[in-house]
Amino acid sequence: MEFIANVQGLTAVAIGIIVGLGALGAALGIGIMGSKFLESAARQPELVPMLQGRMFLLAGLIDAAFLIGVGVAMMFAFANPLLAALQNAAA
Repeated sequence: MEFIANVQGLTAVAIGIIVGLGALGAALGIGIMGSKFLESAARQPELVPMLQGRMFLLAGLIDAAFLIGVGVAMMFAFANPLLAALQNAAA
């Protein structure tokens, strides 16, 4: 029973790491991308419409990568395959 509690505790730590590092990476990525967009828009204002479309596409992809990480974290939170295997082995 103590082993199951350890697995649950370490799963909670892993969920925090997945979501925390994913959010940090997405925030840094969108911030750097936004700054580079503003730099390029200041250099060549005639390219702003094309660059803006590409910037929003990349912002969506960066955010999607973070949301995939959140989905994996929620899978471990609510349907932990490791915990299910332990419970089946104990029974």
